[in-house]
Parts: sequence; C-alpha cells; structure tokens
Amino acid sequence: MSNPQPVTFNPQPTTNRPMPIVDALVVAGGVPAPNDPLYPLTRGRPKALLELSGQPMIRWVLDALAAAQTVRHIVVIGLNESDLETDRRGPLAVLPAQGNIVDNLVAGAACVRAFDPPPTHLLAISSDIPLVTATAIDWVVRAALETGHDAYYTAIPAEAMERRFPHARRSYFRLKEGRFAGADLHVIGLSVFDSHNPLWHDILEARKSALRVAALVGFDAFVRLALGLASVPWAEQRVRERLGLNGRLLICPHAEAGMDVDKPEQYELVKRELEGRGGK
Repeated sequence: MSNPQPVTFNPQPTTNRPMPIVDALVVAGGVPAPNDPLYPLTRGRPKALLELSGQPMIRWVLDALAAAQTVRHIVVIGLNESDLETDRRGPLAVLPAQGNIVDNLVAGAACVRAFDPPPTHLLAISSDIPLVTATAIDWVVRAALETGHDAYYTAIPAEAMERRFPHARRSYFRLKEGRFAGADLHVIGLSVFDSHNPLWHDILEARKSALRVAALVGFDAFVRLALGLASVPWAEQRVRERLGLNGRLLICPHAEAGMDVDKPEQYELVKRELEGRGGK
C-alpha cells in the first residue's frame, strides 16, 4: 500500500481578481534566557537583533515582507523604535512587547484596525526565519485567501525540509498525509481578535510541539497524533469543535518558511546560507 501524499495547494494568479493584501505582524519580543541554547550569542539582547551576515536577523524578514506583493503594512511587536534603522524598508509601526504572544497579537490587531481601510486578514510571522523569501510569503497569503477560513496554520513537508536543509535537525509531526514541520508564518482573520478562547495562550506557547498542542485540544487528539492516525480533515474538525475556530492547514512547499533559528547549529547554517547569497 502506497503512502498517502501530502495535499498541497499551488495558487495561480487570477486575471480578474485583485491581488490579495494583508498587513504583517512581526513577532520579535523574545529574549533568550541563560538556559536557552542561543544565550551565548544573544547575551540578554532580543533574539530578533542577533546579527546575521551584516544586519539584525529581523531585517532579513522585513526585507522579504517589503518585497512581497501581498503585504501592505508591517508592524513589529516586541522591540523599540531605536532597535531598528528607519529607512525605506522600515516597518510602519513598532510596538513594545505586551507580556505574552496572545497579548502581542491582540495589540497588533488593534494597531492595524486604525489603518484605512483595515485589512481583513493579518500575516503573523516570526522574526527568527531570516531565510524566508517574498515568494514564500506570497504563496502563503494567496493560498490562505482562496478560502474563507478564520485562521491558517502553515506546515512544510519533511521531504521539502530535508531536501533543502539536510542538516537542519528539524522536528516533525505525523499525520496520515505525511510528516510535517511547523512554519512560523500564519494567516489570521482580523475578526478572530474580536474575542478569543482562553486556550489560545496555552496553544500558542506550545506551538513548537505538535504533541503538546494536541494534548491541550484533547486526549483523543494527542493519541491520534502520537500514533500518526490523525488526518488533516480530522485535525481541522477537532480545532473547530474545541476552539470554535474554522481553521485550515496550509502545506507549503517553500522550506525557507520553516527554517527558524533556535539553536547555535541552526544559526551557523542560516549564516552560511545568507553569506552564500552575498550578504546584504
């Protein structure tokens, strides 16, 4: 019996349809603690400001967002304006950290509501994926806005990650459709922030571990995921039932969206990759 193939989505531009536009929230408030593997490199400074090939890590993400066709405004959450150079690539707004990731996203959503017109959706993206490209960002946004879901979680097939970054040592979660790594860019409808489930905070804090997330959603979800018995449709239905959120899993072919910097060896891998591109 052959293994089921991941369901991918490859959106194509539609001639008579306007380009989908979102505003981006760049989450950048993390400061590695002394027991964090990156602490010897950051020494109490925000992870987003860790230098990579001549500029702060977050700047590579901001450059990709600025080059993306589907992103309108950029809001950085978790830094001070003095942390970032103000130039033509700079973010529209910089907000201080609000205490936790849910509060950061809620503050970002409140900020973009003041834009004219406000966006229908936000792109929540981490500052620690410096290899992300405008192509990957546009793929995720276009794929998401083809359907009317509340939120979209992006994952990368293990085959794509290992082919592109064979020594990255990423962790994967198993579904019936295959093995996947979580990416750090997701699309969320602005209306989602009108109210939120108390479980969101725990789930977002546990987002690096699919098993921890499944345990929060329910014991049956934990067992199914641990045994590789959960399918994409079943997982989406379970999220609707447990969180009241109409979510969709996007299986993205762009491995750069899933190459985050959490360990020194990943930092060295990304540094070599950026230097191979020619630095700035």
